[in-house]
Formats: sequence, structure tokens, C-alpha cells
Amino acid sequence: MMDLVLELWVSGLVEASKLNWMFGAGEPWKPGQKLRLLFAGYNGTRNTGSDVRVEEMLRQVRQVLGPENVELTVMTQNFDFTRGYFGDARQVKLPDVFPPFLFREVPRHHGVVACEGSMFKSKFANALTTMMIGSLGIAAARNGLSVGYGAEAGAMDRMLEAMVRRFCQHSLVITRNEESRERLHQLNVPTELGTDTAWTFVPQAPEWGRQALEAAGWDGRKPVLALCPIHPFLWPVKASVGKYLAAKVSKRYAGSQYRTIYFFRSGPQVDAAFENYIGAIARAARGFAERTGAFPICVAMERLDRFACRKLAERLGGAPVFTSEAQTMYELVSILRQATWLVSSRYHAIVTSMPGLVASAGITMDERIRNLLHERGHERLLMEVDDTELEWKLGEALELLRTDADAIRDGIGRAVARNLQTMARMGVYFEEEVQRRFPEFPVRQGRACWEDYLPPLSPDLQRLLAAHGA
Repeated sequence: MMDLVLELWVSGLVEASKLNWMFGAGEPWKPGQKLRLLFAGYNGTRNTGSDVRVEEMLRQVRQVLGPENVELTVMTQNFDFTRGYFGDARQVKLPDVFPPFLFREVPRHHGVVACEGSMFKSKFANALTTMMIGSLGIAAARNGLSVGYGAEAGAMDRMLEAMVRRFCQHSLVITRNEESRERLHQLNVPTELGTDTAWTFVPQAPEWGRQALEAAGWDGRKPVLALCPIHPFLWPVKASVGKYLAAKVSKRYAGSQYRTIYFFRSGPQVDAAFENYIGAIARAARGFAERTGAFPICVAMERLDRFACRKLAERLGGAPVFTSEAQTMYELVSILRQATWLVSSRYHAIVTSMPGLVASAGITMDERIRNLLHERGHERLLMEVDDTELEWKLGEALELLRTDADAIRDGIGRAVARNLQTMARMGVYFEEEVQRRFPEFPVRQGRACWEDYLPPLSPDLQRLLAAHGA
């Protein structure tokens, strides 16, 4: 019920924003002004993937439009967790009850760039998708820039579908796969095909990751097996005032409370499914480590993953645990890229490790990892979180990572090169959309190389492109 309240509330505010604009409230962008853009996303929770994506969006937008021409703002849920991130972008606090914030903050900007990868889905939280739709819808209602960048679309509740159809028809959504593009076409949303934006991310130097591993007990010689588990059965998160009040009074729902009015799924079935998942990973990884002499580590890409990582580490005899709470995104990705092999249920653990040519397999709860491994041509390295044969299939995948490592890394290198080129094309689409909305905005003149539409590339990525690029 509370999700429906949020959806109706945001819908009303989008309509009110349109009326305000029609009656002269607010001022459009004028030549000579900096273009003020609000980046709407799920930042400030120490979700490494979300933070990396936005870091690279900001770097790309500065590169494409010119840092002297833009003024960028990023939403965050916790300033402490995003301190030192996002360059010179201003950060604003996104409250848990967000509709009044959107109504107030979006009109202060000339446009919105929606950042969340799982932008149009009911899989994780209807409230998050509602926030994305509201941000884009209010910007479009005021005739501002309204762009979803590197988005995915999947199954949504009917009310959310109706909101997307009504409020995003004047936005541009650049999707990160063809499946999402087709889904949005069904809802009459303009789209272009793009990719994720984490491909260009520059972590701490390799020496930092090696030193962190050595401090955790690695001898510098053994192959490193990195494991990135999650708790995949907690979702979707639902808003509930009733549970919130009950948790306040009796602590009845305190164990499943995400924060304030938002609650995870819980109960015996959730616990049993998680036990099957984490047990299968532990048994397969332990057997593989014993056969190969690998040094296993657990990496929590989001603060929520600490529980899964600690449970898995216990079953691996006390494997080291690295968390996004203790390490910054720059440090955590540096550690990941020192791995020989990676098994992950986190999409961005795979994406951010690929420029380091780490041989990786995925255990997926939705279409993100599935689409990525299909693109790589590595379907045999893909498993499902609820597969009753997960232990056996993971054992087979780990052996493939070991025996076919060279071919797998070659496929990974070619996939990174393709995605860099696609990401550059996203920069072109973004520039064109800015020019369509604001014809007098200064854009680059003359011929440009495709790499000019990317953030500055690290030496490692330049070498990868030389070896695997077209």
C-alpha cells in the first residue's frame, strides 16, 4: 500500500510541475549560463557499482560538454559514504521519503540524468523505480534535459508501467542492452542502445591491491579466488508504514528493516533459500581451492553484502573479507583486479574486474549478469542463485575458468573493447540530446575521434584497446 502511496504522490507532483512550468514558474537555460544537471541515483549506501557508474558518468559528461560549461550535482543518502567521490560535483542529501525533495530540487536544475542501472524494475524496490520516474518526469515536464543513462528495464508492476508510459515519453533513455530497449519501446519511451558506464573506471594502482591482499595473509604466489556473494532472496524491498510503527513499538520487524519505512522480504523460506545458495558456493569453492592451492577471499561490493560474505568466509575456514564499508571504490576494485578467478553475484564486480582481464563466472538473480555473459559468449559460466544443482554447476564453471583461462580472457578483452566503443557512442547521443533541448549550448566543433567521447583512459585500458580493439 505504501508503494502505491509513493507512486500516486510522485505522479501528482509531476503533474503539478508541469502546471507550474506552464504558468511561468522557473527559468530555462540561457546562453552564457552553466548547464546545471542533477544526477539522480542510488548513491551514499556504499554500493560500489552504483558509485562507480556515477563517477564515470560525471567524468564522461565533463569530457563531452566541457567542464567549464556544466555545473553537476549528485544525490547521496549519506555524505560520509560519498566523501572523496565524484570530483567537484556538488552533493545533495536524498531523504528516505523523497517526493517533496524531487519537487523542490529538480526545478533548481536545467535537467536530470538518471543514473541507476536497474532503473525500470520491480525486482529490487518499487520505490527506487518511482524515484527514477519522478526525477525524469519532473525534468521533462519543465522542458528540461531528461536522460536515463545506462539503464535497464524489466518486469514492473502495472502502476509503474503506467507511470513510465505517461511521464517518460519525452525523455531519452540510453539502455545498456537490447532487451531493455525493446521493453521500453513497448511503453513508447524514446531509446538508444548503450552500455554500462563502469568500463572506464580507474582504481588504485595494482600495488595497492597486492599490498592489501598480502596484509590479509596472501603469500604473493598463490592464485587468488575472489568470491562476491549477496543475499539474493531479500528482494524486493517494500515500503510499509505499518511495519515501521510495529518495529518502533515491539521490534517485531526490526530484523527485516532496511531503513525507516522500507523492509526486506523475510521468513523461513528466505532463510532456507539463502542457506542453499551460500552452502553450494562454499562447498564448490572449498573443493576448488583445495585442488588448486588458491587463496580465497570474499568481497562485499555493497554494505548489505557483509552478512553473505561473513557467512561464506566462515565456511571457507576464515577467508579474508574485504568490504565497501572499509574500502573505497578505488581500493576495492584494485583488490578485485588482483584476482586470478572471480565468481560473483554482483554485476559490477564482474564489470570492474574485466578491464583487468580477470577470468570470471556469474551466479545471477536477474538479467544483468545473464545479458553480460551472453554478450561475452560465456554462457557456460552462468548459473542461477536458486538452482538446485548450483554446487555441481559452479564446480564445473571453476574448472573452466582454470583450464580455458586464456580463451576466456581473450573474450573478456574483446568485450571490454566493444563496450568502450559503445560507451563513446553514448557520449555522442548525450551531446545530441543536449543540443536538441538547448540549440544554443556550445558543443565541440570539427572532427573528433571516438575516444574523445570517453573519459580519459588509463594506460591499462589503452593497452587493452591496442590488443583487443577493432
